[in-house]
This record gives sequence, structure tokens and C-alpha cells, in this order.
Amino acid sequence: MQRYFLDEGHVDEGHLHITGDDAKHITKVMRQSIGDQLIAVVSGKVYLAQITDDAKDVQIELLEQLPDRSELPKHVTIACGLPKGDKLELITQKSTELGMSALLPYVAERSIVKWDKAKSAKKIDRLKKIAKEAAEQSHRSRIPTVHMVHSFQELLDAAKGFDAVIVAYEEEAKQQGGKRFADILKSLYDKDSILLIFGPEGGISQAEADALADEGAHFAALGPRILRTETAPLYALSAMSYEFE
Repeated sequence: MQRYFLDEGHVDEGHLHITGDDAKHITKVMRQSIGDQLIAVVSGKVYLAQITDDAKDVQIELLEQLPDRSELPKHVTIACGLPKGDKLELITQKSTELGMSALLPYVAERSIVKWDKAKSAKKIDRLKKIAKEAAEQSHRSRIPTVHMVHSFQELLDAAKGFDAVIVAYEEEAKQQGGKRFADILKSLYDKDSILLIFGPEGGISQAEADALADEGAHFAALGPRILRTETAPLYALSAMSYEFE
């Protein structure tokens, strides 16, 4: 059953008015009409709803609240050094499906691409749309937050607000006996908010690694192989799902 994230401000005594792209999707794409049912997510709560009017906008009635078992038990923020091309779009879509709570792009020392203010705002809007669609498709009850692009210093400042910070560092993978990601996960059962940091193509520089180490970050090897920048976050989230779910 199709799922829609809806604005709480439109709720009126158990009824809700749907406008814009969602209304068009219901009537034009899904071809639903009066009496048909859908899933409405309002402020993180999931409801079975029924269409009561489709003359202009779409009006639905919230029938019953449904149980929510779709969210990862940890609040995981993925911090990605700006990669080339559309890799960040892929990371956003797939990480949303895998349970990411937030995406934090940052300008890394080895980031090749540069976003000016105009380009940044447009790209962030695009990522927010991708996150919303992926959250609907994967039947989540929350849309991940997509933060504006951070500088590396802003990333360091943000890291102080998390219970744990983990850096995917390829030098750990190259070392015999490097810290295994699986071992770090077993120490996080009492942690709620976790920041996972990944570098762009070329990885994290030594200076960045030193700065993160000074902030108490953990450095982990994601297995014995070197992963692409768009693969590493998906590996990490999959491992976290296996460990905690």
C-alpha cells in the first residue's frame, strides 16, 4: 500500500487535506479515488487512511494508528566527503532504505568537486526529495534529515554532539590487526546517536584523521577490501542492521 509523509498542520479532527505533488501522485499516478486506502505518516506516526474526497485536493480520514517497526534502533548520521558525479544521490537513496537518520555532506581535503552557494542549495533540495521518496518506498516512518554542506571544522564541531563517532579509514584495513568495525559495533549497545564519517574518493587525509582522533573518534576497517566512497556507507549500515536488528 502506497505511503505518504504528510504535514501535521493539515490535520483537522482526524481528517487531512493533501495538496501538491502528493495529491497528484494519488489521483494521477496511483489512480486512487474515494473509498481507496493508503498509509499516511504524520509526525512519525503511521496511520491507515481512507480517501473521502478527491474533487480538488485529496481529503483522507485517519482510520487507525499502525505499529511502527521500520526504524533502525540507533540514530545514525552519515557524513560524506563530497564525492564526484551523482554518487551522493545514490548514497542518500540507499542509506535511507537502510535506516539512516541524517545525511551530513562535508568538504573534505581530498574532495575534487566544489559546490558554490547556488549549486549547494539546489543539490540539497534534490537530496531531500530523494530521501523522501526512498523513505516512502521503504515504508519508513521518518524522512532522514539532509543537512547543508559543512566545512571540515563544522563537521568536527558537530561531532561533539554524538554519543559515538566512527571513521571508516582505509589505513585500518591495510594494517594487520586493524580495528574491526564488528568489534566497535559490539561496544555501542548503550549509545543512541552515532556519527559515521566517510571520505571522498581518495579517502580521509592524515591531517583530518589526526583532528578526528583528537576528538575521540574511533577508526574502523570495513573488512579487508578497500570500498568505493559510495559503497562504504551502505556496508556500514547493513552491518549495523545485522548487529542491532
